[in-house]
Amino acid sequence: DPSDAEQVAQIMRDEMKRGDRAFFYHSNADPSGVAGVIEVWREAYPDSTAWDRHSKYFDPKSTKEEPRWFMVDVKFVEKFPRLIPLSELKQDPALSGLMVLQKGSRLSIQPISAEHFHRICQLGR
Repeated sequence: DPSDAEQVAQIMRDEMKRGDRAFFYHSNADPSGVAGVIEVWREAYPDSTAWDRHSKYFDPKSTKEEPRWFMVDVKFVEKFPRLIPLSELKQDPALSGLMVLQKGSRLSIQPISAEHFHRICQLGR
């Protein structure tokens, strides 16, 4: 099974397309929650820090010919007037099935359905 980091790299590389909208989620905040909307501006490209021996992200298994790690560029779209806390997301029946609400879900990047995206935007606005 791939690690969480490898799953995130795979999602970024294979699924995130220019123009896709996403949420900016504060995971290390108290409370954690959705702060606003971003947009994919540049699709996945190799993360060069994986090739830098002086970087804490150096990975000797990642090469320019076969990169293991990727990044995307995003642009700001909208800041919600208030943070939507995770506790509120958990209480909304319309958001059942949302991956971030599943027990043990730890991926920093997760796919989201159009219905869930629109509902969270309603809550944020």
